[in-house]
Amino acid sequence: MSEAEAHLARSRETLAVIQRMEAALAANSNRMDEHFHADFTWRGNAGCGVKNGLAAFRRNWQLPLRAAFTQRIYKTEKFLADGDWASCFGQIEATHSGAFMGIPPTGRRVIIPYMDFWRVEDGRIADNPVFVDFAAVLAQLGRDVFAGEGWEAFDRAERIPPAPPENPL
Repeated sequence: MSEAEAHLARSRETLAVIQRMEAALAANSNRMDEHFHADFTWRGNAGCGVKNGLAAFRRNWQLPLRAAFTQRIYKTEKFLADGDWASCFGQIEATHSGAFMGIPPTGRRVIIPYMDFWRVEDGRIADNPVFVDFAAVLAQLGRDVFAGEGWEAFDRAERIPPAPPENPL
C-alpha cells in the first residue's frame, strides 16, 4: 500500500470512529468510554469551558446539555477527515427544557450551531477542540450578549462603512 493509500485508509478509520460517536450521542448513550480516551481533552470556546477527561466531559458538558436541551436532533452538514484528524460542522435542533445560562426553560425549539474537531488515537478520541455558538442560542432565547453592538450591523447595506480611499502609490 502506498503512503497516499495508507493515509486515505487512516482517514476512513478516523471518520468511522467519529460517526459511531455521533450516533451514540444522538441515541443518548452513556457509554462514551467506547468513543473517548478516559484522559481526552474537550476544549470549548468561551462560555463552554475546557473539560479534562471523560468524567469532566460527562459531568460538565454532556449531562448539562441533555438537561437544558431535550428532543435533540443532530444535523451534521459535512464531515472531513485527514489522517488522525476529523472535523464537522452542523447544528443540534433541540427543545429548551431546562435552565440554560440563567434562563429558565422556555419550551422553545432552538438551533445550536457547532464545529467539532477530533484527533483519534488507537480507535478513540484523544483531543476534541469544539466551537459551539452559544451567543446564537441565547439570542434565540431573547438575550443579546452583544447588547446590540454585534457586527451583524456591518452586514446591512445602510450601515456598511465607506471603503477607505485607494492608496495612490
